Formats: sequence, C-alpha cells, structure tokens
Amino acid sequence: MPIPDSFACIEADVQDLRQALLGHPLYQDLREPRHLLAFMEQHLFAVWDFMSLAKALQAELSCVRLPWRPRADPTLTRFVNEIVLAEESDADGVGGYASHFALYLRAMGEAGASTHSIERFLEILGDGSDVRGALRDAEVAPWAARFVTTTFEAIESGDLVTIAASFTFGREDLLPEVFHRVVESLDQQTGGRFATLRYYLERHIEVDGGEHGPMARHLMGAVCSDEAAWERARLAARASLQARLGLWDSIHAALDRAAPAPVG
Repeated sequence: MPIPDSFACIEADVQDLRQALLGHPLYQDLREPRHLLAFMEQHLFAVWDFMSLAKALQAELSCVRLPWRPRADPTLTRFVNEIVLAEESDADGVGGYASHFALYLRAMGEAGASTHSIERFLEILGDGSDVRGALRDAEVAPWAARFVTTTFEAIESGDLVTIAASFTFGREDLLPEVFHRVVESLDQQTGGRFATLRYYLERHIEVDGGEHGPMARHLMGAVCSDEAAWERARLAARASLQARLGLWDSIHAALDRAAPAPVG
C-alpha cells in the first residue's frame, strides 16, 4: 500500500473518534468558570504527558546520548527538535520563556484552579516512584490516570511506530474552535481571569500550524516500512483517541459535581 494512501486510511479509520471528540458536548457545557476550572484540573495531565511522548520521540529521532552520533534523517531530527523547543521553552507572553506545561500551570493559578493533584504527582515522581505508582499515591482521578497510563504504555512499548502514531493522531489539535470561543467568553465575563489560558491556546494554534501537519505525514511515512507497521500505527492511533474520549466523557460527567469557583 503506498505511503500516502496508508496515512489516509488511518485518518479515515479514526475519523469516528475524532468527530466524537471535536463535537463532544463537554465543550458546550463549559458554561461557568467552575466548569472550566474542573476541566483544566484534569486536562493538565494530558498537557504533562504530551511532553514525555515528545521526549520519547526525540530520543528515537535525534541523539540525546553520549557519545553523539548522527541520525539517518535530519529532516525528522529537525522536526522533533522544533517541537520540543516550542513545548519546553516557548515564549511565555511576558518577555520570558516557559514550557507549555508551565504556561498551563500559570493559567490555572491565575484562574483559581487547584494544582494540588499534579504537584503531588510530580513530587512523588521526584522521589523515585514510577508513573503508575505516582498516579496511585497522588490519588489522581481515575480517568486522568487511565489516560496517562495509555500514553506510557505506548512509550514503554519501545516501538517507534506506536510512539509516532500516538503523537501524530492523538494530541492537542483535538481542542476545537468552540473550546477557544468558550474560553474567550468566560475570560471576558471574569475580567481577564483566563487570559493566560487564552495565550496558551493561541500558541498551540501557531505551533501546530504551518509545517507540522505535513511533517507528521512525513514522520509516519518514514517510520512505517511495511503493512504490519501501518497496522500497528492504526491500532496506536485508535488507542490514543479512545483514551482521550474516555477522559472527555469522564470530565463531562463530573462537571455537575465541580465545586464553585473561588470568589475574587
């Protein structure tokens, strides 16, 4: 099967999941600041684990070990290094640099969302725990823990095809324009409380646009050498999107239980 057709076949195969995510009722039900805070507190784990996925891809497509050795495809090395550069040290909107994860944390602090769960999780990781143990001991919400576990199953497979497919088909372009409008509306209602979140979303639109779409296609064509590899890519793409849909469904179901937002 020709490479372009193979990529298109995966896009067609996961279209049902993408449409379910892009048209999810969660977005329409983010009607109050407290709902958006509840969303951010769980979505943060998807922001965090994306960095590990990007780093796993960087470890395969560039050289991060000593002694340095050149990689076979410098175009892919450039692609992954550009992504990591933006994700790990992007312009922060106030004259400095920050990772997108740090930007999201700042947005949460600005808005009044709790960061206790992620901070406890990172503290436990820093003490030497593995990811699953840290998720358990930090008492991370089960739906966020399932999502992160799925990502790390892809990473721990050590299969470049699986990692690349999870990265290419299952990530942050799944926040549609309707979500941006919700954030903009709530930001205006609250006098700029979600300004940093708006900036974070704008940066993602900028970073994900342009060359990254065509380069993702090139990435998949480079790592999938035969029909068996394309089938692994298809399975990984569906697993990643199914995990995201499960996260969205669970957050949506929990919205009505969200605590009122802090005043002030």
